[in-house]
This record gives sequence, C-alpha cells and structure tokens, in this order.
Amino acid sequence: MPPSSAERQMASLLTPSRKRGHEILDDPDIDDALRARSLADVARSNAMFGGWQAVRAELALVLNGSTARTVSLLDVGTGIGDIPSLAAETWRARGVTITTFGIDTSAALLCEARAAGLIPVCADARALPIASKSVDIAICSQTLHHFETPHAVAVLRELDRVARERVIVSDIRRSWLAAAGIWLASYPLQFHPVSRHDGVVSVLRGFTPGELRLLVQNATHQTPVARNRLGFRTTASWTPRTLAT
Repeated sequence: MPPSSAERQMASLLTPSRKRGHEILDDPDIDDALRARSLADVARSNAMFGGWQAVRAELALVLNGSTARTVSLLDVGTGIGDIPSLAAETWRARGVTITTFGIDTSAALLCEARAAGLIPVCADARALPIASKSVDIAICSQTLHHFETPHAVAVLRELDRVARERVIVSDIRRSWLAAAGIWLASYPLQFHPVSRHDGVVSVLRGFTPGELRLLVQNATHQTPVARNRLGFRTTASWTPRTLAT
C-alpha cells in the first residue's frame, strides 16, 4: 500500500535538505592513527546500527539463491575492511568462499584491511585499476556520500563497469532522527569526537531511496532496486551492464 499524504508529509518533515558539510576525515593529511581510531568507531557503528545488516540483506538476495561456491567481491572505500570481512565470515559458514578485495586511498587503513583478510588495492574509486567485468559483486558501503555529485557519478560508473553479477550501494538515509541518534549514541559508546562530528555530517549528506535511485540511473542508465533498510540505511542494487560485443 502506498504511503498516505499524511505519512509523506511526516517523512518530509523528518528529512532535512541535503547538505555537503565538511567531514574531518575527508582531509587527506589527517593523522593516520586518528583516521584508524575513527574508522574503528565507524566499524562499530556499522555492526550495531545497520550498516552491515543492509549490505548482508542485499548479498543474501544474490548469494542465497546461487549454486556458486566461490565468489569474488570488491569493496570500494573499504576503510579497515569490516564489511567484506563480515561477508566472507558469514558465507564461509554456509559453504561459500568469498575472495575479498578492498579499494581505498589510505595505505595505512589498507594495512588493517589486509590483516582482516582482504586483498588490498590503493586506488581512487573514480578510476578503478580493475579490469572490466572482473569481479562477481562490487559493493560501495557508507562511502558514496563523501563524493560531490559529479564524482559520485564517476564512482557508480566504475562499479557498473567492473562487476559481472551485481552492484550493491549502501549508504545512510538522511533524517533528523538519525543525526540526533548518532550524536547521542556516540557518548556512551565512547566514540572519538571526530567520529561524533563526522557521523552527524555523514547523515546530513545521506540519501533517500529516490535520490539514490535517480543518481544510479543518471550514472549508469540502469534502474536499481532502491530500498529503505533498518538503522536509517538505504540501498540500491542492480545487475550491471554487459560489455558490448
């Protein structure tokens, strides 16, 4: 059943206009130890507040109905590699081996990702040094909101180019409630002040499902399935284009 006019009005009141803001960790000169400390907070937030669960739900739609026992997965903007590591662990228990690759611009973070079992690649998400159609699944989790629109389009095109079977984008769903929630939760969880600041900015940079769907359509000419997920997350997934013959 489609939402009523009252429900739509309430949703609009709870959704602020999208703001760019400034995330401290976007500074390429930030101290590596501080970056790693804050990304550890992000990993905890992913585990507790829906980031991992949103990606897991999308992966399940692809993998649970597949007969493949080996799968390659590329995570663009992997940070310390928490999301692909959880994916590999989860499906290993189900008899599926996932070979995980992680892309990030921070060599220091990639050292941690390697320790978590990923094959690390230091590269720009807008120009992936990956052959076309060379990985089964490409994911981009909690990363797209860091890019201004023209650069986000470039990232989406690259994801579509390198993936064979599925592209999964998961990000924060913009909401005043989510912004207040991450701010309040950061104190008992003892998040670093940088994590607290950047968490709120990230929420205000987030997407509604409709915005994410339109962004993917403009970038790839594909129409993704865009969904609300628990924990104020939104996902968009689609079957990538095949190479022209």
